[in-house]
Amino acid sequence: MNRTTLSLIGAVTALAAVTGVAALTGGSSEDADPAAKAATRLPVQRSTLLCPAPSSSDVSSTTYTAYTPERDGVEAKDGTAGLLPAESHSDDVSDPGAGDGGSKDDNGDNGDKGAKDGGKGGRTSQGGDKPVLPLKEPGKPVTTDEDSSGAPALIGTADGRFAPGWTVQQTTTIDAGSGRGLLGTACTAPDTDFWFPGVSTDRDRQDFVHLTNPDDVAAEADLKIYGPSGRLNASTDESITIPPRSTVPVLLSTLTDQRSAGVTLRVTARTGRVGAAVQAVDQKAGGDWLPASAAPSTSVVIPGVPKDATSARLVVFAPGSDDADLKVRLAGPHNSITPAGHESLHVKSGMTAAIDLGDVTKGEPGSLLLTPEGGEGPAAPVVAALQVTRGKGGDQETAFIPATGAIERSATAADNRSKGSTLSLVAPGATTKVRVTASAGADGGSPVSKTYEVKGGTTQALEPPHPSSGKGPYAVTVERLSGGPVHASRMLELPQGGVPMFTIQPLPDDRGTVAVPEAGQDLSVLNDD
Repeated sequence: MNRTTLSLIGAVTALAAVTGVAALTGGSSEDADPAAKAATRLPVQRSTLLCPAPSSSDVSSTTYTAYTPERDGVEAKDGTAGLLPAESHSDDVSDPGAGDGGSKDDNGDNGDKGAKDGGKGGRTSQGGDKPVLPLKEPGKPVTTDEDSSGAPALIGTADGRFAPGWTVQQTTTIDAGSGRGLLGTACTAPDTDFWFPGVSTDRDRQDFVHLTNPDDVAAEADLKIYGPSGRLNASTDESITIPPRSTVPVLLSTLTDQRSAGVTLRVTARTGRVGAAVQAVDQKAGGDWLPASAAPSTSVVIPGVPKDATSARLVVFAPGSDDADLKVRLAGPHNSITPAGHESLHVKSGMTAAIDLGDVTKGEPGSLLLTPEGGEGPAAPVVAALQVTRGKGGDQETAFIPATGAIERSATAADNRSKGSTLSLVAPGATTKVRVTASAGADGGSPVSKTYEVKGGTTQALEPPHPSSGKGPYAVTVERLSGGPVHASRMLELPQGGVPMFTIQPLPDDRGTVAVPEAGQDLSVLNDD
C-alpha cells in the first residue's frame, strides 16, 4: 500500500484561480459556518465576462466602460484585461433595435435556433484580434464608443491584478424606432443556470435571449418558458447549440405558439457554460436589458425602485415542488410598509404570478422585500423581477430590476456620468454601514469616498460621489463595512426629447475573492497496488 499526501492549500488554490465558484463565495454572512468564517480570503486570479451584442439599429450608439477597483492585499503583479469580438450567428434573426416592426414571430420563420451544424460566422465590427478596452492599471476606468450598427458580442478575460472585481458596462442609446430608449447592462460571467422572470412572448414585445459561449468547444443550452398555468407549450426544439466563442440570439416568441406577458425563462446549459442576457423591447414603452434574477431563495430583495415610477409590475416564479406564500413590503426612506391592496402574493409551484403595483413608491424611492408569509411547512424558494415604467403616454420608458443578492464585500457599477446616476442601498434586516467610492474619471481626476449608514428596513437613494477634478465616465464601488446585509442597484438617466430614458443595473457581490480554508490537516488518498 502506498500513501500519497495531497496539499489542501494546493487544492483550494486551484479552485480560487477563476471566478464563478459560487460554492466558495455564495450565501450570506448569517449562513456561513464557523469554519468558513475563519477561512482566509484570497483574490481571484482570473475572471471572464461576456457582453451581448448591443443593437443593429442605425440610430444607436454604445459606450463601453471597463474597470477594476484597487484592492488592499492584491499584489501589483502582471496581468491583462480586455475583450474580443465573438463570432455572430444571427443573420436570420431580426434585431429588436432595428426598428423594422419585428420578425415573423407568429410562425417562427425568422427565429434562429442555434447553429446546429456548428457552422462558422464572421466577426463583425471592432474586429480582428485587437482587444477592446484593455486596462492599464486598477483604479482607472477605460471607455470607448461604438456608433456603427451591428456591434458584436464581446468575450473578455482578466487575470492577475486585474481579475478581482473586474467589471464592464455597456450603455446603448437608441434615438428612434421600436427599440427607442436607453439600454444598459453589466457584462456577466458565464454560468450554467439562469432565471429570467418578467420576459414576454406577447405581440407587443420583442424579447431576445442572447447566448454567448466563451469556450473553445460548443455549448448546448435548454430554454424553457413558464407562464401562469405552468410551462408553455413548445412549438420547436428548445435546445440551442452555441458554437465555440460565438453568440446566438433567440427570439422567445419563436419557441412557443402561446402569447403571454410576464412569463419566466429558464436557461440551462446542458453542456459547457454560457452567458445569457435578455433584451426586452416594448413597441410603445421603450425597453432595456433584463438581467437574470438571483438564485432561487425564500426571501428576495428588489433594490432601487425610482421615486417617480408611474407603474411597476412584479413577476415571481416558484421553481420548487411547493407553492410560495409571500409577504410584500416596500422599504422606503424611513421604514417598511405594506403596499395597499398587495399585502401578500400566492405563487403556485412551477407557475409564474404577476401583479401590477401601480405607482407603488408614491414619490419616494424604495425597494421591494418579499419574505415568507408563514404557516405550516418550509418556505418555498422563488425568483423575481420588477418591470418599472417612468413617464406617460408616448413618452414612457421601461427598465427592469431583478431580485439581487446581497453585497458580501464589494460591488461596482462601471459607467457613471457627471449627472444622472442614482445609487440605491437597502438594508432588509439590521442597520448596515457601507463605503461608496467614486473612481478617477476615464479622463483623469482622483477617487473620492464617502461612508453611509443605512437603517434596517429602509432604502437610501443618493447621488454617488464624483471624482475630484475628474472628467469622463467613472466607476462607483460599494463596500460593506459592518452590520446587516445590504443590496444595491444603480439607475442612470439620460433624458432625451421629453422621454425619461433610464436604465437600472443591480449590484450583486463581485466575487473578487474566494474563501480558502486554513490547512488544519493534510488530505490523504490511499492507493492499493
